[in-house]
Amino acid sequence: MKTILTALYTVLAFHISVGQGLTRDMKDTEDQLRASTKQINQFFRRFNGEEDENGKRYYASDKRYRDPSLRKKYMPVLFDVQTSQIDPVQSKAFIKRITDKRGPAFLDFHRDHWFAEVNTIFKYKGRQLSGTLYMRLQAQGQGYEWIIDDVAFSQFKKWFDKDTTETKKFIHPMSHELGFMTLRKAFKNNEHAEQFTGRSFQPDFLTIFLYELNQGNLEFVSVKNMNFHFFAIDGYYFSLSNFNRPGYNSGWLISDLVPLANEDQKQQMLDYIYGKN
Repeated sequence: MKTILTALYTVLAFHISVGQGLTRDMKDTEDQLRASTKQINQFFRRFNGEEDENGKRYYASDKRYRDPSLRKKYMPVLFDVQTSQIDPVQSKAFIKRITDKRGPAFLDFHRDHWFAEVNTIFKYKGRQLSGTLYMRLQAQGQGYEWIIDDVAFSQFKKWFDKDTTETKKFIHPMSHELGFMTLRKAFKNNEHAEQFTGRSFQPDFLTIFLYELNQGNLEFVSVKNMNFHFFAIDGYYFSLSNFNRPGYNSGWLISDLVPLANEDQKQQMLDYIYGKN
């Protein structure tokens, strides 16, 4: 009888231990899910100090709304600390800048200082084609809407390759005396008529994209991934990427942070993102 009771106690203790382990695992999982910044809107709220550690919303009437101490606590966990190469000194300076009591900085969802980079797959005349759509918010009526601001397709760039020195053609400077009949020779069997444009010529890929889409040559397939770019904080650029992984450092996190000394550096960063350089 004693042996049977001992066995029963052992089984019961085992189940209690397993149950406690499951409870701890569930609690840990719950904490991780709560810590994960699952939505872009949530990132805005956490960045601004408009949400507490448990996900409770704060409004302007709440005492802790945009509280500097809350923001200082939240901001470090809004950075990707596992894979990014962000300088810790820069991130601390950034947090100090946006939480400065004399002039704190916040993100406004509707201000035109951030945009989306959407990496997509299309079909072009039956074959797969990767391309990037740059999206931004625009006021519309009483609300807002996302619009396509620009596009980048490697295939489009190949169509307009001005670096064709081996086959360089030109329109003779005396062509006007011949009624520009030299155009016939220039355009014949020429795949790069952009040679005859000015040095500052840049093709409008958005117009080409819309034309091919309207003609039925381009067909949307899917979105591969997306990133968000922010220029809302004076003196800084940062990007937002999604990290789908276990642990507390997951969800939408700051993946890149770059100080910008002036407007020229800001324009250089924009040109880089849009593939203009």
